[in-house]
Amino acid sequence: MVSFIQSNFNGFGSGIVIPGTGIAMQNRGHGFVTTPGHPNVAAPGKRPFHTIIPGFVTAPAESADSSAHSQRARMAFGVMGGHMQAQGHVQMVARIFGYGQNPQAASDAPRWQVATDGSLWLEEGFSGDVAQELARRGHRIVENQPAGLFGGAQLILKTEDAYCAASDHRKDGCALGF
Repeated sequence: MVSFIQSNFNGFGSGIVIPGTGIAMQNRGHGFVTTPGHPNVAAPGKRPFHTIIPGFVTAPAESADSSAHSQRARMAFGVMGGHMQAQGHVQMVARIFGYGQNPQAASDAPRWQVATDGSLWLEEGFSGDVAQELARRGHRIVENQPAGLFGGAQLILKTEDAYCAASDHRKDGCALGF
């Protein structure tokens, strides 16, 4: 399995399209700065901060040799959507491995997001009781934000004898195997 996320960043990426291909070049280098001492200063071996986070889950391989440190693939996935990515990853892993949901159910479920201003956004679908309890605990709740702000997941889970894939209804995509 491979976890791969393609992203141009900032609209149409660099604005450069490879002639004859229609492929737009990315501009992830945009995160570098030239300020000496800055954490994102351009320098050999450095990578700029960005939000490309392809996810991959492994588990210890079942082996007769208990000293082996081999791993087996369990899930390749990603939740695109800016700073929502890491938050979406946590939600997918918790729903699938913590609550036993299949990938499509985990993807379809309503999501939450801690916004850049510290407020807690709740996608449509959470019960009013959940919002009230979170507010009672001190969260500043913003309800019914547009679905597009909660990322778009693509997931492939390896089961005992098959693969189970999912594609998020929040964006274009499909889950298929060959």
